[in-house]
Amino acid sequence: MSVLEIKNLHVNVETEQGTREILRGVDLVINEGEIHAIMGPNGSGKSTLAYTIAGHPKYQVVEGEILLDGENVLEMSVDERARAGVFLAMQYPVEIPGVTVTNFLRTAKTAIDGEAPAIRGWIKDVRESMSNLKMDSAFAERNVNEGFSGGEKKRNEILQLELLKPKFAVLDETDSGLDVDALKIVSEGVNRAHANTGLGVLLITHYTRILRYIKPDFVHVFVAGRIAEQGGAELADRLEEEGYDRYQVAESAAEAVPAE
Repeated sequence: MSVLEIKNLHVNVETEQGTREILRGVDLVINEGEIHAIMGPNGSGKSTLAYTIAGHPKYQVVEGEILLDGENVLEMSVDERARAGVFLAMQYPVEIPGVTVTNFLRTAKTAIDGEAPAIRGWIKDVRESMSNLKMDSAFAERNVNEGFSGGEKKRNEILQLELLKPKFAVLDETDSGLDVDALKIVSEGVNRAHANTGLGVLLITHYTRILRYIKPDFVHVFVAGRIAEQGGAELADRLEEEGYDRYQVAESAAEAVPAE
């Protein structure tokens, strides 16, 4: 069984005001097939965790480990992490002019598997996934995300997820900017990938609405770069009612106490 382990992770980022500590000791274990939701206020470090796992050079790990099946992810390049089975769906997917969706997908699949997929079966899989995501087949010949709406970009991310079949998917606010119909379609795509491959999911979100469609096994509350509380799906319902104020008040009070 595959496992993604995050141990005592501390991460800094350079800003115009100097070095800023964003993650301050994160511990998290995601087993194959589990769905973990990370919720928290803006600026709590949720996206920093996502991009650190994926290997964004902006974020400097100063302490801690990220292990994938016992292998040190932090020693891997971005493409090595992808080949090892880590997938990141970005909050703001980038456009890639001059590269069609078809060529991008087949090149990525070839890099991950070490050999090109058989054409006939691959075309069938791509068409089926696009149909399930209600993507017009014409998108296959368009440049990646170029001129796509926000919802179309998110569907394209989930198309990649379904076809590339990673071990673990980090979904960074995949629900942002989606209307109700698109949210349901995207969620169904994540659920299909989870059911078909035993995908482990780390789902980052502000809101509970996506959790009505993607049911988490665990919910973690992120505040000021730490996990402040964790529990089951019922914790998300409580957050919907109560918000994050009590966590932020407790964090501020703790920081105000002078060290002995």
